[in-house]
This record gives sequence, structure tokens and C-alpha cells, in this order.
Amino acid sequence: MSKVLAVTQLCKAYGELVAVDGVSFDVARNEIVGLLGPNGAGKTTTINMILGVLTPDSGSIGIEGIDIATHRSHALQCTNFAAVYAPLPGNLTVGQNLRVFGLLYGVKNLRDRIEGLLEQFDLEKFRDVKCGVLSSGEQTRVSLAKAMLNSPQLLLLDEPTASLDPAIARDIRHKITDFAARGTGGVLLTSHNMYEVEDVCNRVLFLSRGRILLEGNPKTLPREHRKATLEELFISVAREPLTLEVE
Repeated sequence: MSKVLAVTQLCKAYGELVAVDGVSFDVARNEIVGLLGPNGAGKTTTINMILGVLTPDSGSIGIEGIDIATHRSHALQCTNFAAVYAPLPGNLTVGQNLRVFGLLYGVKNLRDRIEGLLEQFDLEKFRDVKCGVLSSGEQTRVSLAKAMLNSPQLLLLDEPTASLDPAIARDIRHKITDFAARGTGGVLLTSHNMYEVEDVCNRVLFLSRGRILLEGNPKTLPREHRKATLEELFISVAREPLTLEVE
């Protein structure tokens, strides 16, 4: 199967407010897809439905061909998630957090897996340090290590480098692209950093008012809509989505 994620006609409304309106897309193996759009476009709602945190009003989500509506636990076993706004429990050490989440995911050879991740993310010296006292960059590395504990086929990242300094953000981007290139998984990420998106994403989807407005290669999509940069295109999606729909 070439797709790790298949989203079909996904809808979610809160009363009269339609947050996600008939969204369909997929993520292939070894692919990094950027889910972009202004605040309120429906990005986080979409990710929360893929994670099973929210139940869609209609539509379907398949992870590795498994319908999340009927086999949620099975589907989520091959999924993981990280976001800078969702830090790990601060009263647990780095090692304790990785062990707890490893047990929850049923990771085999957990001790060896944790040792490998501590080395991969340069976290050995923080093994016995509580996560709550780590810097934002260190916490991000721990969260990403946790997200890779179960070697997920689908890695979901919501603003993975927000508030990080450029050097740490570059290191995180490298780890994300390395994950997608080395295994058989795929990545779905959101970001407001268009430089980052162009650097790591193979394909982008622009959401506006709960719908996918544009889709394509981040390096060529701006020219297709007569914009100089991806950032200009992002601003146009935020301010003038109807104009882009006409184009």
C-alpha cells in the first residue's frame, strides 16, 4: 500500500461554524506533506480528527488502510504526534517519560529503543532531568524522540519548530526529513514558517475556511499563482481566498 494516510470528505462543525468542510487528501510513504493556512482554517481540527481526539461529523480516515472509526486503537498504534504546545509531563524525567510512553505503545525491546533515541536526539545528559526544567529546544527534542518511539508509519507534527532558535529549528527539520527518508512512514505537519515548509515538504495543501484551496509542490506552487514566494501565496490565501479560487 503506497498511502500511509487517506482522508476522504472529512467534515466537522461546531453548531453553525463549519471548521472542516469536505477535506480529502493523502500522505504517501516517504512523503512530507504540509497542511497550511491561517489561524482558524481547520488545520488543528483536522489533525485532532486524525488522532481520534475529535470525531468527524462525516467522512473517513484510513491509517495504513485501517479505518480509524472502527479500529481506532489498531490505527493509532502506528501513529504518533508532537507539538511544542503539548509538552510532556514536566514532573517526570526524560527517561521516565520515554519509558511511560513506550509502555503505552507496547514498544518491544524498550530499553534499547530508549537508549537509541537518547543518542539520536543528543539527550543522554538529560536522562535524569525533569522535563519541566528543560529549555524549549530541549523539550522539543524530547517530544520528537517520544513521537518516534513506536517507529510510526504516520508522524503528525503541529508547529514542530515554533519559538525555537534557528540552529535548533534546523536540527529538528533535519531529523524530520531523515525520518521520512529512512523508513516507510510519512509525515503530516503544520507550520507558519514558509521557509521551513519549502525546505522539508514534498507537497503542500492550503486550507481556507475548512476547505483545501490549493495543492502542489511548495517550490513551484507560488509561480503557478503569480506569486514570488510561498509566503506571498500564504498571505493571499489568508486575505483573498476567493481570488485564488477563481485562478
